Amino acid sequence: IIDRKKKHFQIYLLAANKNISVISKQIKKYKPKFFIISNEKIFEKIKKKFNKSNTKILNNFDFLKFSKSDFTISAIPGINGLRPTIKMVKHSKNILIANKESVIYGWNLLKKEAFKNKTKIIPVDSEHFSILKLIENHNLKNIEMIYITASGGPFLNLPLRKFNKIKPKEAIKHPKWKMGKKISVDSATLMNKILELIEAQKIFNIPKNKIDILIHPESLVHAIIRFKNGLTKFIYHETSMIIPIANAIFNDNFVLDELNKKKTQNTKNRYIKNLNFKRVDPKIFPIIKIKNRLNEYPATPIIINTCNEILVDQFLGKKIAFLSIPKIILSILNDSNYKKYAIKEPKNLNQILKVYKWTKTATLKKLNFRK
Repeated sequence: IIDRKKKHFQIYLLAANKNISVISKQIKKYKPKFFIISNEKIFEKIKKKFNKSNTKILNNFDFLKFSKSDFTISAIPGINGLRPTIKMVKHSKNILIANKESVIYGWNLLKKEAFKNKTKIIPVDSEHFSILKLIENHNLKNIEMIYITASGGPFLNLPLRKFNKIKPKEAIKHPKWKMGKKISVDSATLMNKILELIEAQKIFNIPKNKIDILIHPESLVHAIIRFKNGLTKFIYHETSMIIPIANAIFNDNFVLDELNKKKTQNTKNRYIKNLNFKRVDPKIFPIIKIKNRLNEYPATPIIINTCNEILVDQFLGKKIAFLSIPKIILSILNDSNYKKYAIKEPKNLNQILKVYKWTKTATLKKLNFRK
């Protein structure tokens, strides 16, 4: 978006972990005021390499100081994204949030900071951006049901007998979206949608009985809302994150073809195709059993998300089987100490981290027992 609309943007800040070649290219190309690099070794190398650059190279967000930017996109994956997102609320007029964990772990903290700093939080995941657009000018009381859609991932039509042999390289091949490894595995298990349910409930204050998941293999409809007046509305768009992000930045006022690299192909394919929707099959997606426990206690979502994060990492490292992911999450929810950590709403970052650390320890302990 920035590359194709250069006149509209001045970049204040970029952040990365350890991809030294991309970091170097971005400093040269975009000349940001700040570049934050979390990996200590890479930080030292880049700082030395660009010691004469006008870009300030920092190792964390603690000493960051600049006036409010128009937009910040929060896209650091996992719990690592929470602290920077809360920090950037103070420095931004609009936070475009693509980091689920910031919402799942610390929505109350984010909301409080956003209110205090008059910062607008805009979700840019395709499902939540669609819900945002669909409920504009509508009262929640007039909504009968909200559905978020799932593609079904790479194993939707795989025979159940083959699920025991699923390998990481197969799980990360998403049929519709180009995504990172972790989120691709979440899509394959359907955990991605479980987390999106939690997100939607928190962001839009939707009661749990008014939101559900539908399998939609074409991945063209991202959210559906059924109103009490008999109308059902949905938003349809191509599987490109350009669309929700650019609509959020330009407030719907832009031409898609100006941003698309593959303009000819996209315009040729831009027609309404056959659309299929079906209920989630718990045999294919056993993780759906967790759905009924999402609102059990205030910190339950934190525990579910943390446990899943660790298990996906273990699966990608070929240490556990694909089907172990839902089984171990359910076993954590039945752990004797689970209620002790889930029952209280965390009031600050330290309390969130306390729940996170217990879940991590309990999950790794269960993995060791299984060995």
